[in-house]
Amino acid sequence: MNYLHQFIYGIYPYIALAIFLFGSLARFEREQYTWKSDSSQMLHTGNLRVGNILFHVGILGLFGGHLVGLLTPVAVWDAIGITHSFKQMIAMVAGGVFGTLCMSGLLILMHRRMTDPRISAVTRTGDKVLLLWIFITLGLGLSTIFESANHRDGHMMVLLMTWAQHIVTFRGDAADYIAAAPWLFKAHLFMGLSLFVIFPFTRLVHVWSGFASVTYLGRAWQLVRPR
Repeated sequence: MNYLHQFIYGIYPYIALAIFLFGSLARFEREQYTWKSDSSQMLHTGNLRVGNILFHVGILGLFGGHLVGLLTPVAVWDAIGITHSFKQMIAMVAGGVFGTLCMSGLLILMHRRMTDPRISAVTRTGDKVLLLWIFITLGLGLSTIFESANHRDGHMMVLLMTWAQHIVTFRGDAADYIAAAPWLFKAHLFMGLSLFVIFPFTRLVHVWSGFASVTYLGRAWQLVRPR
């Protein structure tokens, strides 16, 4: 069990990130015509807009929260006077709000995709697996809020932060910091890491295009002259 723990939380993150990066590059290089979100808006609009807005606002909030919350050094929080217990409360509240928004949007999108005959007919097996994987990952993440209520001193949060920071700085003892973490946290981490593994093979690759679109802000105006 110790070997399995070391592999999943000490080695697997690098495997997942390697597949995420190199798989995305290979997908862009070899299959650019498949690099899209496969929107079904032309088939049926319905409540697509509401579901899309809720899902994307929620998922972007969760992504930003995880990025800042896990990768900001503990010393920075201490320096600005934010205690571990207060940061824990912020994470629980913000995670609950954005997680609920994301889950609400996801359920709307899943219901639309599974119940509309035309959309269901063009929904691939990979799309269904992706939706289910995000649903389970998100459900586990929301469940950790209740588990976090039992660790209001922020100690568990610090351990998770230390794990993440040791992973990104390539230190080999990262897995040791979450060895005693509750299984909910570990399951959520595993499912989240595995999202990076399946990312290059699904419609999620359009996320790269979303971030790349920021470059348009600095581009020159396109000049269109009459004939």
